[in-house]
This record gives sequence, structure tokens and C-alpha cells, in this order.
Amino acid sequence: MADNRWNRLDNPPPPLFTGDKEKNFVKQINDEVLERVVGQQILYFPLSMEKTDYHGLYGEAINKTYDNPIRVYARIKWNGSKTEYSPYGVDRRPSITIFFHRRRLIEDQDLYVRVGDFVKYGDLFFEIVALDEGKLLFDEPDSSFEITATCIMSREGKFDGQ
Repeated sequence: MADNRWNRLDNPPPPLFTGDKEKNFVKQINDEVLERVVGQQILYFPLSMEKTDYHGLYGEAINKTYDNPIRVYARIKWNGSKTEYSPYGVDRRPSITIFFHRRRLIEDQDLYVRVGDFVKYGDLFFEIVALDEGKLLFDEPDSSFEITATCIMSREGKFDGQ
């Protein structure tokens, strides 16, 4: 009777079209398109974990301290203003969606996008309220290349752009 067991190769071939060279090429192209073609940029204000005074028991901070702003190239989509009606009146809050290049942020700028951080786009300040990392490079798990941040305009006095 023949041996029908599958034998694994000692040195399997690299995956086709999804190696490190291809991933680095995609990163290089994305960097060039965002910086030289699209050219949209924001100022990102990351929350300072070291300088902010957190409550010992609850872990909350009333007065938050932010690090110096960082210029980030990204693709920004203006979503317009959403009008909400309440017993207190009409409220219009503009919102934007920011498409960050994940590897550019983490590897080159050592920046991690978090809910609650602020960005400045034009003359307006926006707060990040939701994040999504849905797009995968070559449909491989653990190869997310985009971070999508949903931002709403900050209310006056909530953030002064320290």
C-alpha cells in the first residue's frame, strides 16, 4: 500500500506577491501619494499619558494634558454638518473622516491613534470619536494598512489647542 501522508517541505517557497518587498512597495507608494499628490494634512494632538493627572481609583482625568502637535499626512473626507434637534434648540456639528496610513504612523512617526485625541483640520478642532481598522493588505490577517477615524467638531472651550 502506498504512503499517502502529506510531507511538509523543509524550506517552503515564499508566498506569491505578498512578501515583505511587496508590502514595503505598497507603503512607499501610499506615502508618496498622501504627501505629494493628495497633500492633505492635519495637526494631531496626542494625549500625554505621563503629564495627565489621573484619579487613583477611577483612572479618569478632569484636566487632560496633550503633547506637542504632530503634522500627519492623511486623506480627509468632509462629511458636512449634522443637524440635531433637542428641547434646548438646534445643534449643528460638522464631522470629518480621516484615513490614516497605519504603517506610516506607527513605524515612521511612532504615533498611535486613540479615541479622545484631538486633530486640527484647517482652523477647526475635531475630537476622534470612533476608530476602524477594516482594510487588509492582500486580505491577510494582521496586515491592516489603514486606520479610519470618525471625528466631530469640538465644542468651544473643550479643547483650546494647547
